[in-house]
Amino acid sequence: MKIVDAQVVVTSPGRNFVTLKLTTDDGLTGLGDATLNGRELAVVSYLTDHVVPLLTGRDPHRIEDTWQYLYRGAYWRRGPVTMAAIAAVDVALWDIKAKAAGLPLYQLLGGAGRDRVRAYGHANGRDIPELLDSVRARLAEGYQAVRIQSGIPGLKAVYGVHSTDDGGAPVLHQQARPLVEDWDTDAYLRHTPTVFEAVRAEFGAELPLLHDAHHRLSPVQAARLGRDLEPYRPFWLEDCTPAENQEALRLVRRNTTTPLAIGEVFNTVYDYQLLITEQLIDYVRSAVTHFGGVTPLRKLFDFAAQYQIRTAVHGPEDISPVGMAAALHLDLAVHNFGIQEYSGHTPLTNEVFRHAYTFTDGHLHPGEAPGIGVDLDLDLAAAHPYEAAYLPVNRLQDGSVHDW
Repeated sequence: MKIVDAQVVVTSPGRNFVTLKLTTDDGLTGLGDATLNGRELAVVSYLTDHVVPLLTGRDPHRIEDTWQYLYRGAYWRRGPVTMAAIAAVDVALWDIKAKAAGLPLYQLLGGAGRDRVRAYGHANGRDIPELLDSVRARLAEGYQAVRIQSGIPGLKAVYGVHSTDDGGAPVLHQQARPLVEDWDTDAYLRHTPTVFEAVRAEFGAELPLLHDAHHRLSPVQAARLGRDLEPYRPFWLEDCTPAENQEALRLVRRNTTTPLAIGEVFNTVYDYQLLITEQLIDYVRSAVTHFGGVTPLRKLFDFAAQYQIRTAVHGPEDISPVGMAAALHLDLAVHNFGIQEYSGHTPLTNEVFRHAYTFTDGHLHPGEAPGIGVDLDLDLAAAHPYEAAYLPVNRLQDGSVHDW
């Protein structure tokens, strides 16, 4: 069997997605997600100009060899653009291999390690009453674990908080420049414990509550927030501080017992080495789409399992159903699964990407279709072309750009 065609498809059924479609001489096809939120066309160029020309004639069954060929052969390694491109190839190859076997992908990963995959949804509100309504909406949809994000008094707009309840899906702004949002760390640190207090008072102690700090705190600030949230027993505090400085998590870990999740912006195992071996986190958050595919992410999960660290694959709306499906097959198979983020997709997106995975009673299942279980409607995809869009940028009150 040989690869005879590779096609890069860009579509925007409400937001932009980049998909690689591989075809073999036997007529089998495989799909891989290469979406990099806000930088999609960089990956399109990487794939079209540098990767696709290398794929024709290759044996699609040689997944590990192809991965190493693309990662090491380029000399320039790592980085979100490179790893998203490699991920698309890797997942498409796994899709083909599983279809050739006539099995859903999880069966090639060792079979099911559980019956279903627990998911958490997004709840948000401009104020606490609106947030409580959003939590009720998620519970009505069947979610049994909820991420809570609230507007902050005095701030006009906060990332992850929207004016209408759409499940907390990330918003890109289709305009010439990124939307600028304001930020006040002290106000956030004062407000967030009151948010947890209100949600706990309304919904009780048993509901798992998650929270994302979006990398905006220094290590000291992150440690303070983790300690302040301890009475409310959060499921986790996510991205509490930028983890490019892995040693920073030592200070956070020493000063709070709040579980920590991190890694959605990580691209390789090297970003995690210290965090895992020193057990500075509790959940690894990388996505199949941004970590180079199923092949390296499975290795990361096995590495994390040695240190009692669980998985929690990044699953926002900007991961296409192709990337989500691949994640669910991994989730179902690995022993140290923790939880899966799932904010769903628009009805139009689900028409463009018809998928076998299902969501029932707060849990997901990848389905039993051969491969990853996703089909791409090329005609419908073509009817919704790329639209330039950006994630927002935060500035402090003095006008400086803020990350932590």
